[in-house]
Amino acid sequence: MKLTREEKSWILYDCGNSAYSMAITTALFPIVFGMFDESNSMDIGYFNSFASILIAVLSPVLGTLADYKDKKKRYFTFFALLGILATLSFAFISPASGQWQLLIVLYVLSAIGFAGANIFYDSFLVDVTTDEKMDKVSASGFAYGYISSVIPFGISLAVIFFMGMDQAIGYQIGFVITALWWGLLTFPMLRDVKQRYYIEPEPQPVKSSFKRLGTTFMRIKDYKIVFIFLLAYFCYIDGVDTIIKMVVPYATSVLGSDAFNTFTLLGILLVIQIIAFPCALIYGRLAKKYSTRAMIIAGITTYIIASIAAFFISEMWHIFVLGAMIGSAQGGIQALSRSYYGKIIPKERSNEFFGFYNIFGKFAAIIGPFLMSLTTTITGEARFSILAIIPLFVMGLAIFLMLPKEKLVEKAG
Repeated sequence: MKLTREEKSWILYDCGNSAYSMAITTALFPIVFGMFDESNSMDIGYFNSFASILIAVLSPVLGTLADYKDKKKRYFTFFALLGILATLSFAFISPASGQWQLLIVLYVLSAIGFAGANIFYDSFLVDVTTDEKMDKVSASGFAYGYISSVIPFGISLAVIFFMGMDQAIGYQIGFVITALWWGLLTFPMLRDVKQRYYIEPEPQPVKSSFKRLGTTFMRIKDYKIVFIFLLAYFCYIDGVDTIIKMVVPYATSVLGSDAFNTFTLLGILLVIQIIAFPCALIYGRLAKKYSTRAMIIAGITTYIIASIAAFFISEMWHIFVLGAMIGSAQGGIQALSRSYYGKIIPKERSNEFFGFYNIFGKFAAIIGPFLMSLTTTITGEARFSILAIIPLFVMGLAIFLMLPKEKLVEKAG
């Protein structure tokens, strides 16, 4: 099945914002934050949780408002610009200034922009493609997002290497490269993607939106398949997001800065992106053969094994093996969760339902980083923090197994 221009433009935005996910959420920003106060680098988990709380509170309200005709793209544009500009602003704050508070404020704003734009981006999936192609298009978004993020990250890594791994200027240039890449690949989305499913405007849209939100919230249990999926998603996506956000602080805290240099760690993250590219596409193809449900189960299981193994890491090559395991499942589980959900919700209310999808995902993302930081604080040993997120994967798997075995494409409601 050949991709349409609209589907390609939708996928290109994933290619753009994946640069943020790689450089800011996972790799470069945690290192720069550690330059301000190396002893408290794991505290970034608290700020990740705070950002998640803000977007979780906003997402269902924004979702109901954006379901009205011609509103979805406006909200998408606002949040994308917020994330891009906040990311660009990182470049103007150096560790020498000591202004870590300002850096964190901008980081939270960038996270809100990134996550907020994704609410509307995810919900556009039902507008750009059909149920039959949804797994393929969603998986392609993550897959090409991973491989394309190698370009700005690789350039940033080269700049950092030549500027000096312990010099902030290289990382600051990396922030500029990330913001420009994200912004450039947002244009096709703005030009080509249109909102096809919507609710007609009403005289009092804000009041009506809150009323619809309340009604849906009260009736969410009536959408049995949607409700069970969201409970499972709440648990397992917490672990996925936590590992993405905390892998660098965890590895550096457990192995110590003397065990390896930062360049090696960033190089391994680059390799993970390359591994994730074909694996996300493979997940999409296997979902067609074995069902979306089966492949999500495979992804959760992979994460459970990787998290257990992470407790025992002691050498650099262990990180590479674990990174390969995580990379093999990361894109697939995210892409198929998105497409599975897209098939079981009412399309004309997609943004409202993706608002719930994101509120479950973002509130879940509060728990993992917080538990890892708290466990480290209590025990004084970062190694134990990985054990705190394993139960979340196990609970997510147990609940997900309650869903029907066949590929469900019926709309709940």
